[in-house]
Amino acid sequence: MTNEQQYKIGEFAKLVGLSSFTLRYYEKEGLIKPRRNSAGLRYYTEHDIKWVGFLLHLKGTGMRINEIIKYVELRAQGDATIKERREMLSQVKENALSEMAELQHNIEIISHKIDWYDGKVSHGTNEDEVSEDISFEKYLEQFAIYD
Repeated sequence: MTNEQQYKIGEFAKLVGLSSFTLRYYEKEGLIKPRRNSAGLRYYTEHDIKWVGFLLHLKGTGMRINEIIKYVELRAQGDATIKERREMLSQVKENALSEMAELQHNIEIISHKIDWYDGKVSHGTNEDEVSEDISFEKYLEQFAIYD
């Protein structure tokens, strides 16, 4: 037996910032493989902390759980899958860039709206947000939604 620190699921969950439920789900999906003690209770080690950190990093890239599972499976196969893993990561990067562009556009719209409210408050204008003679589509065009 090693002197390696062993963490019960509740302790481990707190350490990695996940719920016990999520850890069990990751185990069911084959993403983590806790060891079992002589009583059959699962336990985790420092190695598992690092591994979950890696999984959370992948999740943070925007990968969906099925993509993470596929990536982990490919990783376990070694260097023969580098090209496929690279392609997966390239797609994740493209998706992230697209989402960033959409978020940036939404931030611009919100900024326009904040500026309008600031003008309304500081200048006391009686201008309505949407006058009766402007359709909602025309109103939104002011913020370049349809670009």
